[in-house]
Amino acid sequence: MEGVWTLLSFGPEGWGDNIAKGVLLTVTLALATLPLGLAIGFFVALGKRSNDKALRLAANIYTTIFRGLPELLTLFLVFYGAQIGLQKLVHLFNPDANIEINAFVAGMVALGAVFSSYASEVFLAAFRAIPDGQYEGGHAIGLSNGQTMRLVILPQLIRLALPGLSNLWLILLKDTALVSVIGLTDILRQTGIAARVTKEAFLFYGIACLLYLVLAMLSSIALGAIERRTKRHGVQR
Repeated sequence: MEGVWTLLSFGPEGWGDNIAKGVLLTVTLALATLPLGLAIGFFVALGKRSNDKALRLAANIYTTIFRGLPELLTLFLVFYGAQIGLQKLVHLFNPDANIEINAFVAGMVALGAVFSSYASEVFLAAFRAIPDGQYEGGHAIGLSNGQTMRLVILPQLIRLALPGLSNLWLILLKDTALVSVIGLTDILRQTGIAARVTKEAFLFYGIACLLYLVLAMLSSIALGAIERRTKRHGVQR
Protein backbone atom coordinates (compact mmCIF):
# COMPACT_ATOMS: atom_id res chain seq x y z
CA MET A 1 0.00 0.00 0.00
CA GLU A 2 2.88 2.34 0.80
CA GLY A 3 4.26 1.78 -2.70
CA VAL A 4 0.89 2.78 -4.21
CA TRP A 5 0.80 6.06 -2.30
CA THR A 6 4.39 6.73 -3.36
CA LEU A 7 3.45 6.24 -7.03
CA LEU A 8 0.46 8.59 -6.67
CA SER A 9 2.29 11.21 -4.62
CA PHE A 10 3.32 14.64 -5.82
CA GLY A 11 7.02 15.22 -6.33
CA PRO A 12 9.94 13.51 -8.08
CA GLU A 13 9.04 10.02 -6.83
CA GLY A 14 5.37 10.05 -7.78
CA TRP A 15 3.11 10.67 -10.76
CA GLY A 16 0.64 13.00 -9.04
CA ASP A 17 2.03 16.13 -10.73
CA ASN A 18 1.76 14.62 -14.20
CA ILE A 19 -1.75 13.30 -13.64
CA ALA A 20 -2.89 16.67 -12.24
CA LYS A 21 -1.53 18.37 -15.38
CA GLY A 22 -3.46 15.84 -17.45
CA VAL A 23 -6.68 16.68 -15.60
CA LEU A 24 -6.07 20.39 -16.16
CA LEU A 25 -5.48 19.89 -19.88
CA THR A 26 -8.59 17.70 -20.23
CA VAL A 27 -10.83 20.26 -18.52
CA THR A 28 -9.21 23.18 -20.37
CA LEU A 29 -9.69 21.49 -23.75
CA ALA A 30 -13.34 20.67 -23.01
CA LEU A 31 -14.06 24.22 -21.80
CA ALA A 32 -12.31 25.74 -24.83
CA THR A 33 -14.24 23.47 -27.21
CA LEU A 34 -17.65 24.12 -25.65
CA PRO A 35 -18.23 27.75 -26.77
CA LEU A 36 -16.86 26.96 -30.24
CA GLY A 37 -19.19 24.00 -30.62
CA LEU A 38 -22.20 25.88 -29.24
CA ALA A 39 -21.66 28.88 -31.53
CA ILE A 40 -21.20 26.79 -34.68
CA GLY A 41 -24.09 24.51 -33.72
CA PHE A 42 -26.41 27.49 -33.19
CA PHE A 43 -25.62 29.01 -36.58
CA VAL A 44 -25.89 25.63 -38.30
CA ALA A 45 -29.36 25.25 -36.75
CA LEU A 46 -30.26 28.71 -38.08
CA GLY A 47 -29.00 27.57 -41.48
CA LYS A 48 -31.29 24.54 -41.36
CA ARG A 49 -34.24 26.84 -40.63
CA SER A 50 -33.31 29.27 -43.39
CA ASN A 51 -35.53 29.91 -46.40
CA ASP A 52 -32.40 29.84 -48.55
CA LYS A 53 -32.05 26.37 -50.10
CA ALA A 54 -28.26 26.73 -50.42
CA LEU A 55 -27.89 27.48 -46.70
CA ARG A 56 -30.13 24.57 -45.75
CA LEU A 57 -28.17 22.24 -48.01
CA ALA A 58 -24.80 23.42 -46.63
CA ALA A 59 -26.01 23.00 -43.03
CA ASN A 60 -27.36 19.51 -43.74
CA ILE A 61 -24.13 18.46 -45.47
CA TYR A 62 -22.10 19.76 -42.50
CA THR A 63 -24.06 17.75 -39.93
CA THR A 64 -24.16 14.65 -42.12
CA ILE A 65 -20.36 14.66 -42.48
CA PHE A 66 -19.41 15.25 -38.85
CA ARG A 67 -22.14 13.03 -37.40
CA GLY A 68 -21.21 10.26 -39.82
CA LEU A 69 -17.42 10.26 -39.40
CA PRO A 70 -15.80 8.61 -36.35
CA GLU A 71 -14.45 11.23 -33.94
CA LEU A 72 -10.93 9.80 -34.16
CA LEU A 73 -10.93 10.04 -37.96
CA THR A 74 -12.13 13.66 -37.74
CA LEU A 75 -9.24 14.39 -35.37
CA PHE A 76 -6.73 12.83 -37.78
CA LEU A 77 -8.19 14.75 -40.73
CA VAL A 78 -7.81 18.06 -38.89
CA PHE A 79 -4.40 17.40 -37.36
CA TYR A 80 -2.69 15.62 -40.26
CA GLY A 81 -4.87 16.39 -43.29
CA ALA A 82 -5.20 20.14 -42.69
CA GLN A 83 -1.48 20.35 -41.95
CA ILE A 84 -0.58 18.68 -45.24
CA GLY A 85 -3.08 20.83 -47.15
CA LEU A 86 -1.76 24.07 -45.64
CA GLN A 87 1.81 22.93 -46.27
CA LYS A 88 1.13 22.40 -49.99
CA LEU A 89 -0.72 25.72 -50.25
CA VAL A 90 2.09 27.66 -48.59
CA HIS A 91 4.72 25.91 -50.71
CA LEU A 92 3.15 27.50 -53.80
CA PHE A 93 4.39 30.86 -52.51
CA ASN A 94 7.33 29.85 -50.30
CA PRO A 95 8.86 26.39 -50.92
CA ASP A 96 10.99 26.60 -47.76
CA ALA A 97 8.13 27.39 -45.36
CA ASN A 98 7.12 24.82 -42.76
CA ILE A 99 3.59 24.72 -41.31
CA GLU A 100 2.73 22.92 -38.09
CA ILE A 101 -0.74 22.83 -36.54
CA ASN A 102 -0.84 23.06 -32.77
CA ALA A 103 -2.18 19.81 -31.30
CA PHE A 104 -4.41 21.62 -28.79
CA VAL A 105 -5.97 23.77 -31.53
CA ALA A 106 -6.44 20.71 -33.75
CA GLY A 107 -8.16 18.86 -30.92
CA MET A 108 -10.39 21.84 -30.17
CA VAL A 109 -11.41 22.26 -33.82
CA ALA A 110 -12.05 18.54 -34.39
CA LEU A 111 -14.04 18.03 -31.19
CA GLY A 112 -15.82 21.35 -31.78
CA ALA A 113 -16.92 20.25 -35.24
CA VAL A 114 -18.33 16.97 -33.92
CA PHE A 115 -19.97 18.67 -30.93
CA SER A 116 -21.53 21.37 -33.12
CA SER A 117 -23.04 18.86 -35.54
CA TYR A 118 -24.98 17.23 -32.69
CA ALA A 119 -25.68 20.53 -30.91
CA SER A 120 -27.28 21.88 -34.10
CA GLU A 121 -29.90 19.12 -33.90
CA VAL A 122 -30.58 19.95 -30.25
CA PHE A 123 -31.00 23.64 -31.11
CA LEU A 124 -33.18 22.76 -34.11
CA ALA A 125 -35.52 20.67 -31.94
CA ALA A 126 -35.69 23.52 -29.41
CA PHE A 127 -36.54 26.02 -32.16
CA ARG A 128 -39.35 23.77 -33.37
CA ALA A 129 -40.75 23.54 -29.82
CA ILE A 130 -41.21 27.32 -29.64
CA PRO A 131 -44.62 28.35 -31.04
CA ASP A 132 -44.71 30.74 -34.00
CA GLY A 133 -46.85 33.02 -31.87
CA GLN A 134 -43.77 33.94 -29.84
CA TYR A 135 -42.17 35.45 -32.93
CA GLU A 136 -45.40 37.18 -33.94
CA GLY A 137 -45.85 38.57 -30.43
CA GLY A 138 -42.36 40.07 -30.48
CA HIS A 139 -43.00 41.73 -33.82
CA ALA A 140 -46.42 42.93 -32.64
CA ILE A 141 -44.88 44.99 -29.82
CA GLY A 142 -42.39 46.58 -32.19
CA LEU A 143 -39.32 44.40 -31.69
CA SER A 144 -36.98 43.86 -34.60
CA ASN A 145 -35.99 40.33 -35.70
CA GLY A 146 -32.75 40.58 -33.73
CA GLN A 147 -34.48 41.89 -30.60
CA THR A 148 -37.15 39.19 -30.83
CA MET A 149 -34.45 36.53 -31.07
CA ARG A 150 -32.43 37.96 -28.16
CA LEU A 151 -35.24 38.93 -25.77
CA VAL A 152 -38.01 36.46 -26.55
CA ILE A 153 -36.66 33.37 -28.29
CA LEU A 154 -33.18 32.82 -26.81
CA PRO A 155 -34.30 32.52 -23.15
CA GLN A 156 -36.81 29.84 -24.14
CA LEU A 157 -34.35 28.19 -26.51
CA ILE A 158 -31.71 27.83 -23.79
CA ARG A 159 -34.21 26.31 -21.37
CA LEU A 160 -35.45 23.82 -23.96
CA ALA A 161 -32.00 22.90 -25.29
CA LEU A 162 -30.19 22.64 -21.96
CA PRO A 163 -30.96 18.95 -21.18
CA GLY A 164 -29.70 17.83 -24.59
CA LEU A 165 -26.66 20.09 -24.43
CA SER A 166 -25.86 18.76 -20.96
CA ASN A 167 -25.63 15.24 -22.37
CA LEU A 168 -23.41 16.48 -25.19
CA TRP A 169 -21.08 18.13 -22.64
CA LEU A 170 -20.61 14.79 -20.87
CA ILE A 171 -19.86 13.13 -24.21
CA LEU A 172 -17.39 15.90 -25.06
CA LEU A 173 -15.63 15.42 -21.72
CA LYS A 174 -15.07 11.74 -22.54
CA ASP A 175 -14.11 12.42 -26.16
CA THR A 176 -11.18 14.56 -25.00
CA ALA A 177 -9.39 11.25 -24.35
CA LEU A 178 -8.94 10.95 -28.12
CA VAL A 179 -6.39 13.79 -28.21
CA SER A 180 -3.84 11.55 -26.50
CA VAL A 181 -3.16 9.97 -29.92
CA ILE A 182 -1.84 13.29 -31.30
CA GLY A 183 0.50 13.89 -28.38
CA LEU A 184 -1.53 16.00 -25.96
CA THR A 185 -0.81 15.05 -22.37
CA ASP A 186 -4.37 14.63 -21.14
CA ILE A 187 -5.56 12.26 -18.41
CA LEU A 188 -5.37 9.16 -20.60
CA ARG A 189 -1.89 9.88 -21.96
CA GLN A 190 -0.41 10.75 -18.56
CA THR A 191 -1.84 7.67 -16.89
CA GLY A 192 -0.81 5.56 -19.89
CA ILE A 193 2.81 6.74 -19.62
CA ALA A 194 2.78 6.07 -15.88
CA ALA A 195 1.34 2.59 -16.46
CA ARG A 196 4.04 1.68 -19.00
CA VAL A 197 6.92 3.04 -16.91
CA THR A 198 5.84 1.53 -13.58
CA LYS A 199 4.20 -1.66 -14.95
CA GLU A 200 1.15 -0.77 -12.84
CA ALA A 201 -1.45 -0.64 -15.60
CA PHE A 202 -4.42 -1.60 -13.41
CA LEU A 203 -3.61 1.10 -10.86
CA PHE A 204 -3.13 4.00 -13.26
CA TYR A 205 -5.93 3.14 -15.68
CA GLY A 206 -8.16 2.71 -12.64
CA ILE A 207 -7.15 6.21 -11.55
CA ALA A 208 -8.06 7.48 -15.05
CA CYS A 209 -11.51 5.87 -14.72
CA LEU A 210 -12.06 7.50 -11.33
CA LEU A 211 -10.97 10.91 -12.62
CA TYR A 212 -13.36 10.80 -15.59
CA LEU A 213 -16.18 9.66 -13.30
CA VAL A 214 -15.47 12.48 -10.83
CA LEU A 215 -15.47 15.04 -13.66
CA ALA A 216 -18.76 13.61 -14.96
CA MET A 217 -20.37 13.71 -11.52
CA LEU A 218 -19.23 17.29 -10.86
CA SER A 219 -20.53 18.28 -14.30
CA SER A 220 -23.88 16.61 -13.61
CA ILE A 221 -24.23 18.49 -10.32
CA ALA A 222 -23.37 21.83 -11.94
CA LEU A 223 -25.62 21.24 -14.96
CA GLY A 224 -28.48 20.13 -12.72
CA ALA A 225 -28.19 23.37 -10.75
CA ILE A 226 -28.20 25.40 -14.00
CA GLU A 227 -31.28 23.55 -15.27
CA ARG A 228 -33.16 24.17 -12.02
CA ARG A 229 -32.25 27.84 -12.17
CA THR A 230 -33.40 28.25 -15.76
CA LYS A 231 -36.69 26.51 -14.93
CA ARG A 232 -37.30 28.89 -12.01
CA HIS A 233 -36.61 31.90 -14.25
CA GLY A 234 -38.94 30.42 -16.87
CA VAL A 235 -41.75 30.12 -14.31
CA GLN A 236 -41.17 33.69 -13.09
CA ARG A 237 -41.34 35.01 -16.65
